[in-house]
Amino acid sequence: MRRLSDNARGAVLMMVSMAAFTANDALIKRAGADLPLMQIIATRGVVASLALAALAWATGAFRARVSARDAGLVAFRSAAEVGAAWFYLTALLQMPLANVMALLQTLPLTVTLAAALVFGEPVGWRRWSAIGLGFLGMLLIVRPGTEGFDAYTTYALIAVGFVTARDLVVRRMSAELPAILVTLAASVAVTVFAALLSLGERWEPFTPASGAMVLGAAALVSLAYLLSVLVMRTGEVGAIAPFRYTGLVWALLLGWFVFGDWPQALTLAGAALIAGSGVFTLARERRLRRRTATPAGRPIG
Repeated sequence: MRRLSDNARGAVLMMVSMAAFTANDALIKRAGADLPLMQIIATRGVVASLALAALAWATGAFRARVSARDAGLVAFRSAAEVGAAWFYLTALLQMPLANVMALLQTLPLTVTLAAALVFGEPVGWRRWSAIGLGFLGMLLIVRPGTEGFDAYTTYALIAVGFVTARDLVVRRMSAELPAILVTLAASVAVTVFAALLSLGERWEPFTPASGAMVLGAAALVSLAYLLSVLVMRTGEVGAIAPFRYTGLVWALLLGWFVFGDWPQALTLAGAALIAGSGVFTLARERRLRRRTATPAGRPIG
């Protein structure tokens, strides 16, 4: 068998990363039936943060010099991560897994839109059209004014807003800043936030099943972020980023097998519009701006 190209290896890493992220979400959703959300996030966060710190140590990331400007951007990004994680996971416990994941896939579109509005980055009519179609897909999923549209749908959309702000900040960070340090800072921030909020909750005892689910989620999210770091160092991000949409496939499968949820036809149509528009936008940006990599991120959820 011929050796895989860098882009092919990056695509495989991205697909495995999205599978780990989605399986982590499924475990959190399942554990949320027995445990308070903040207890889950705080416990998982301690394990994941320790794993990320070990990775940062092993890669020598702690020896990097971080400028005051980058430190401020990391702090802002970590705050955005806290907001994204809280709104995303709160929505996740109440909504079908595939619906929440589909809304999160609008990220490449919202980042492109926000970059045009905030930073004045040029966007041609093709990408504007793709953004419009993507948002039409979002409306097919949330269907405002119907029974399915509730506060938790709004929470999922707010989470997308926080992740968009987070990824815009990443564009302003120095290229020399290790990605693992940025991820570790966000993980610690989310963990501390959850631990403080959990003080106002009654912690439930872990059963063997719930403990295994939380530890499994911690292992999966640690693996997912490790793979995300490797993705950023393998091949062209613009070529690899579209494979993040494989998360939708995993969400559909896990939602069906684990929770018995299968989206309605309109939701599936909306997800297809979002995925198609996002892939086109990423491919277009790759052609027009090969020297700029769009982060393929998601909340610490």
